[in-house]
Amino acid sequence: MTTTPTRTAASALTVHELPAVWQLRAVGGPVPAHLEGLTIPAAVPGLVHTALLDADLVPDPFLDRNEHAVAWVGECAWEYSTSFDWEPDDHERHDLVFEGLDTVATVQLNGEVVAATRNQHRTYRVDVGDVLRPGANRLVVTFASPIREADRASLEIGYRPHTYVHPFNALRKAACNFGWDWGLEAASSGIWRPVRVEGWSRARASAVRPVVGVRGADGTVAVHVDVERSAAGVGVELEVVATVRGVEGTAAVPAGASSAVVELVVPDVELWWPRGRGDQPLHDLAVALRAEDALLAERHQRIGFRTVEVRMDPDEEGTGFQFLVNGEPLWVRGANWIPDDAFVTRVTRDRLAARLDQAATANINLLRIWGGGYFESDDFYDLCDERGFLVWQDFLFACASYAEEEPLWSEVEAEARDNVTRLMPHPSLALWNGNNENVWGHDEWGWEKRLQGRTWGLGYYLDLLPRVVAELDPVRAYTPASPWSGSPDLPANDPDHGSVHLWEHWNRVDYPTYRDVHARFVAEFGWQGPATWSTTTRAISDAPLTPESPGMAHHQKAQDGNDKLTDGLVAHLPLPDDVEDWHWAMSLNQALAVTVGIEHMRSESPRCSGSVVWQLNDCWPVTSWAAVDGDGRAKPLLYALKHVYEDALLTVQPRGDGLAAVAVNDAPAPWRGQARARRVRFDGTVLAEHAWEADVQPRDASTTALPPDVTRPDDPREELVVVDSCGRRAFWFFAEHRDSALAAADLEAVAERTAEGYRVVVTARGLVRDLALLVDKVDPEAVVDDMLVTLLPGEQATFEVRSRLDVDPARLVDPRVLRTSNQLVADWG
Repeated sequence: MTTTPTRTAASALTVHELPAVWQLRAVGGPVPAHLEGLTIPAAVPGLVHTALLDADLVPDPFLDRNEHAVAWVGECAWEYSTSFDWEPDDHERHDLVFEGLDTVATVQLNGEVVAATRNQHRTYRVDVGDVLRPGANRLVVTFASPIREADRASLEIGYRPHTYVHPFNALRKAACNFGWDWGLEAASSGIWRPVRVEGWSRARASAVRPVVGVRGADGTVAVHVDVERSAAGVGVELEVVATVRGVEGTAAVPAGASSAVVELVVPDVELWWPRGRGDQPLHDLAVALRAEDALLAERHQRIGFRTVEVRMDPDEEGTGFQFLVNGEPLWVRGANWIPDDAFVTRVTRDRLAARLDQAATANINLLRIWGGGYFESDDFYDLCDERGFLVWQDFLFACASYAEEEPLWSEVEAEARDNVTRLMPHPSLALWNGNNENVWGHDEWGWEKRLQGRTWGLGYYLDLLPRVVAELDPVRAYTPASPWSGSPDLPANDPDHGSVHLWEHWNRVDYPTYRDVHARFVAEFGWQGPATWSTTTRAISDAPLTPESPGMAHHQKAQDGNDKLTDGLVAHLPLPDDVEDWHWAMSLNQALAVTVGIEHMRSESPRCSGSVVWQLNDCWPVTSWAAVDGDGRAKPLLYALKHVYEDALLTVQPRGDGLAAVAVNDAPAPWRGQARARRVRFDGTVLAEHAWEADVQPRDASTTALPPDVTRPDDPREELVVVDSCGRRAFWFFAEHRDSALAAADLEAVAERTAEGYRVVVTARGLVRDLALLVDKVDPEAVVDDMLVTLLPGEQATFEVRSRLDVDPARLVDPRVLRTSNQLVADWG
């Protein structure tokens, strides 16, 4: 293939794009007989697994138990190869640039080894000017087996405790690629980010770091530019020119120097705000590197003017954990983010946009990038900048102890420098965090004893990483760990101090006990539920399909996961025998559990300042804690988040020996108007009521104790409390679903065609609880605007369904599609 050199806009930099399709073959390991000696085309960027799938040579590991059928891939060594034409030009330097190699790789150009890599999370740049030939050039990248390399490296550095089977902590590779309690084991290899040859002369801009601030009404930008010089460029004086919003500044880079800072002051800037707090104005920052009259390089980045702090201030109750944006406290309505596909190269910008649209539907304002995956892509951060999502980015350490000796120490520093530099211009980036659960694991999971005095990563979290952040991104907040209490002398997961992870409730207790925890900030908690019905039945072909049939069991990766699902259900809802009823019950229970947790956390504002639910998304079809399943379909949990993360939340909570109505107002306007609490029988009869005037200031909360005649039922099985105020509503049921007198759903449902799909109108003649429209059973691509609605007798709800499929509208009101908790309770026993 002949590559066409291109020059970046008005720049002397020349980019030779390499072929998009390479050749791939296995070169070692337990290769199946039918693949021995076979060479196949492989897209670059791409992975071995995706190339094999594209060639139809392996079964889809997302289906049934096919994961086992492709396990050999991670035990093999693989070779990528390509040829490209190159003609000499007048540039002094020619660099081969790999933005991402996964993971242990040897790079040969024209038979000469030019690089050996051991870190998926770094960019590699190699001067190949002496190796390139006029005409045809041969480039070969050979990847060692990631499973065998992890095992070998763990022996070299010495045992360090970790979760799951493989010693992922011995390699700088995404931990979840080796399998997790929501992810399949699919340790892959490949050229997972772009590769190119760059030609340049005298100097290039090796890094551009805009340190953005706000001073009064003005925006400030300190543009830090690092330069790399060629041999001929060492004695050349350079100039850096930076421009944003019509403001231009310059700085000289004297001969022999390697950096400069351009200071800009931009008057009367509009501030960038997280979603729900304001707009997200973004501005183009242009940076040019010049020598005399020649333009050597040019960079463009978008920036936004805002300030973000994470304060961990001691107070009389412990240690807070408070996000402030532009000086204003923010109650974090967050979700954890994992890689959106087990094969990360399949995640497109459009796919990320769809997922962020779902996060917006759920009223989420922060996404935490979990440390067992990746430093997220530029596309991800660009979209968060545009949509106003704050991003909490973990450094890539998760659920394990990590050696601090060489060669890992230098690898960690290199990847941190690469990625802090790449991501710090984004206004959405709010927090760097050192690790996920490693300090907690060391202190409370028995790791300290097993380590026998070996290093375990604390030096990264308390020394190396904060130093890199302070140097390269000095205005960004950093925390050493999640959970983190503010000091290594305090227990890591103390609810009175800093951030906590709440997992005992799912693992061993039950979700009403969320109300017994009075945390300052909850960075992880969650409840499992199955993937949507259409995703489950696409991925699993068991006949019959049962909760424990082979495929279903395989798509449940959590230890004792199905037992925990059952134990977490039966105190609240009956356990159905019919598999579709089971699926609905578990989906509903997941939503109910998270609702209980978040309503409690928000009701304790400002002591509690945020919740980050585990998790928004999935990477394959699996029973998990996600709100969006592996096929990108919203589970009922997403709609529960939509309700509990609304700007203004009304909730009923236990307070002392009684109940209280808590109004949480995260909206910009005051919440003023009448509030009314009623004790009501299921048939709609009002037994007692109490009215008052609600007056809740913006970003504030108000608690109103309810009188005993409203909160003490005559018959807890058939009564509830309903609180209404200014179009908002809250319920309190005195009995669990299974212990209540909930009757069969008495309702009228009518569906009709609309321009966008369908409209379903439901009128309740009796109490209807947890009304949901599982539209994917009719059209797997359909989306409904709301779900989990409770109606009192005589009330009505309208659901809008987006669908391109032409079906009989009556299918949407079939009892297997139009679901309620009444269906699960009424005929039980």
